[in-house]
This record gives sequence, structure tokens and C-alpha cells, in this order.
Amino acid sequence: MKPVEILSEPTMAQPASAPAGQRVPGEPGLWVMIFGDLLAFGLFFVTFGVYRLSQSATFAASQARLNQGLGLLNTMLLLTSSLAIAIAVKALRERRLNDARQATHIGMALGFGFVGVKTIEYGEKFAAGITPISNDFFMFYFAFTAIHLLHVLVGLGALTFIRSRCAAVPTANGYKAVEGCAIFWHLVDILWVILFAILYLHP
Repeated sequence: MKPVEILSEPTMAQPASAPAGQRVPGEPGLWVMIFGDLLAFGLFFVTFGVYRLSQSATFAASQARLNQGLGLLNTMLLLTSSLAIAIAVKALRERRLNDARQATHIGMALGFGFVGVKTIEYGEKFAAGITPISNDFFMFYFAFTAIHLLHVLVGLGALTFIRSRCAAVPTANGYKAVEGCAIFWHLVDILWVILFAILYLHP
């Protein structure tokens, strides 16, 4: 008997022009940038740890002056925003443009919320006379969080690009660009979770 061939039908969940069998999202160059960014932050964290060991009392007392409530709120904002962007990318892949647009709007709103909360937190510190030159802990605090805030602003620009791609089903290259922007936003989220842990929670 002649063997029966089982043919797989193309799925509507994948953009028509997306490359078949794509396994790594985004562009390879993006991953080089991300790993470089992680390496730089890793060196920052190691340096912070060395200073903490030599000034444990100062660091503990200074850490107690941070607003953990605002730090936790910002963590929830970014985690939820990252989830919204993941939903947006999935919706875009499935050609649900309206859902992708709405999810992107939510992700952007939460991102701007993070910026607003961080601005309030900075205002509290300056009002209390706390500046980057107060001690080494606050030097690291302001430096790390300011660099991260810059990443957030760049990330919001990336989310704006995703929003612009929700008008029509993107091409294969356009979809890769969307994935890359989403990956960068997830990186921003991961970096903040680490910062929250070592600045706000670490004893």
C-alpha cells in the first residue's frame, strides 16, 4: 500500500511573510547589545557588592531610607507592562491588530507610570536632603536608577515603534523589529527586578 503523507497546513498564527522555522526572536545584533548591557550592569552589581561589604552599616542605614512601597509599585508596573507587551506581540503574530494595539497602549501607560513614580521618589530624596554625594550607597542608588530610567525612556520609544506596527500585519523584517523592541522592554524589566532586590530588599 502506498504510504499516506501527512501534510501540515500553514497556521494563521504566523505572519504570512515571517520566515519559516524562526527560532530566535529579533535580530542577532540585538542579542549582542543585550548581552553587552547585561555584562555592564553585572560589573556595576559586583562593584556595589564590594562597597557593601566594606561599608555594611552605612549601606544598611541608607537602604532603610528608601521608600520600599514606591519601589514595589514600580516593580509591579514594569512586570505588568512586560506582560502586556508579550500579549501585544502574540496578538500581532495572530493578526489581531486591535488587540495588539490595545495591549501596547496598556504597556506604554504602565511604563510612563514607572517614570512618574520614579520622579516622585527622586523628589522625596532631594526634599530630604539626600543627593548622590550623601554617601556611597546613594551614589550607587542614583547612578543605577538613573541609568535604568534612561533605559526605560529608550524602551518607551521602542514601544512607540511597536504601536506604529499595529496598523497592518507587519512583514517578516517588520515583525523581527517588533520582537526586538519587545525583547529590549523585557530587559528593562529584568534589570529593574535585580535593582529592586539589591537596593530595596537586600539586608
